[in-house]
Amino acid sequence: MSPHSNPPADLLAAIARGRRFFVTSHQRPDGDAIGSAVAMALALEALGKQATVVMDAPPPAFLQPFPRVDDIRITTEVTEAVDAVLVMECSTLARTGVAGLERSPVINIDHHPGNAAYGQINWIDEGAAACGEMVFTLVEALGVPMTPDIATHIYLAILTDTGSFHFSHLTPRTYETAGRLVAAGANPQWIARTHYDSNSLARVRIFGAVLNAMSIHAGGRVALLTITRAMARDLGGTYDDTEGLINFPLTVKDLQAVAFFKEQGPDDWRVSLRSKGDVDTAAIAKQFGGGGHRNASGCGWQGSIGEGHEVFARLLGQAVSG
Repeated sequence: MSPHSNPPADLLAAIARGRRFFVTSHQRPDGDAIGSAVAMALALEALGKQATVVMDAPPPAFLQPFPRVDDIRITTEVTEAVDAVLVMECSTLARTGVAGLERSPVINIDHHPGNAAYGQINWIDEGAAACGEMVFTLVEALGVPMTPDIATHIYLAILTDTGSFHFSHLTPRTYETAGRLVAAGANPQWIARTHYDSNSLARVRIFGAVLNAMSIHAGGRVALLTITRAMARDLGGTYDDTEGLINFPLTVKDLQAVAFFKEQGPDDWRVSLRSKGDVDTAAIAKQFGGGGHRNASGCGWQGSIGEGHEVFARLLGQAVSG
């Protein structure tokens, strides 16, 4: 897919003829997931459509103050059929955590490499810095006015999925889009403060505990972080409180890559990977059935945490040396 593709004609036609839509995204939603989904629903409503955002669990607390987030329908299954389901930045339909979506035609919108193209309509733009950037293009193509609420959610999506405009997949279009969103009523200071500066005490304690236990490898260029469910519980928080933690070690000048292990079950770990510059984490994630971008990706690890640390320290060490 060439960079910066436009919405396909069949996607625009499906929206034009449809009346009722579900919009969804991946489990444990981040700012891009929530921002893209809610912005898309608001745009559909502006066209006179009925649009319901469906998620399998409530969004993290720091995303709940954003407009219309409290309208999200929380359920693990839908039983009714609609004219189409718009799935935002999900590599597979199962990643939504919501059963029954396959009863309706699926429109798959994503910017990540490795998407399974599972929709009846697929729009994959790997040149987009965030799914929200694609939503901006789609809103314009649909002729929907850019309201302050839509602009706020798209700006949230772009801000968070670019690591606050840090990552390598930024393009001039990203900055142009951000500027137009601000002109349309998005408030960058409020969005950043609401997302990044609304910490609970439990979140601060979790950051401290995880960073205190951080291990350093590859001559100071690789960091490994770990959290278990018991750690989060004992500190009074949840995994939602770890959002953004992985980026903190990268503020160290010489650190180039980070792996963050989150316990899912016995010998079952979710591994998030981040890097700076040309260090390709997506290639590593792909070896374990995951994927993502060069500087931000994820995968799973089945095995002991000791072995996991050894494997990822070695792979990331090779990547930063290459």
